[in-house]
Amino acid sequence: MAFPQRGANDRGSSGPGNLKINHRIRAKQVRVVEGETQLGVMMLQDAIKKAEEAGMDLVEVSPMSTPPVCRIMDYGKYKYETKKQANESRKKQTVMEIKEVKLRPKTDEHDVDFKVKHIQRFLEEGNKVKVTIMFRGREITHAEIGRDILKAVAETVKAAGQVESVPKIEGKNMFMVLAPMKRSGGGAARPAPSRRRRWAAPPLRSRVPRLAPADRRSK
Repeated sequence: MAFPQRGANDRGSSGPGNLKINHRIRAKQVRVVEGETQLGVMMLQDAIKKAEEAGMDLVEVSPMSTPPVCRIMDYGKYKYETKKQANESRKKQTVMEIKEVKLRPKTDEHDVDFKVKHIQRFLEEGNKVKVTIMFRGREITHAEIGRDILKAVAETVKAAGQVESVPKIEGKNMFMVLAPMKRSGGGAARPAPSRRRRWAAPPLRSRVPRLAPADRRSK
């Protein structure tokens, strides 16, 4: 594979990471390194000439040293490999989204089961999930009901995710954050279908008190 060729522009440009090369270097004297060999301190023009004789560039790799340290190298190849490594690092990074699933204290169990399946799928895909219980009116006075629902959700999907943020109340909402389980090879663990658990409603869900007419108007 061909590497980018050196040209006139490379001779006076700054490289990746603000590295200066060739005539862009301002020091009068530099300490020169070629491969594993220390060539010692040289006048800048002499160092540039030596690099050019080898068909290479003089790259300032340690500008804060006294004198600055410069390396004779194939700058085109260096730029190519640096870009390649950066691209490979980006590919290895896992982009994790935060999905949100909203529930109500009186959500029908069939609907809850449907949403729990979504939570399970989001976790298996490697995403975090924010599970929110939305209270209305005076329902917030029975926050323990929402907490029991969140606990039941976490128990149902525990093969695919774990609680990263315990239930918290913000205004009239209660939420927790679930994070996908990690496997040894990296990424989210995907449990076998036989290990999936069905939604089991917490006992207190059936005890949500009916609101008085005045409470309904306050919604």
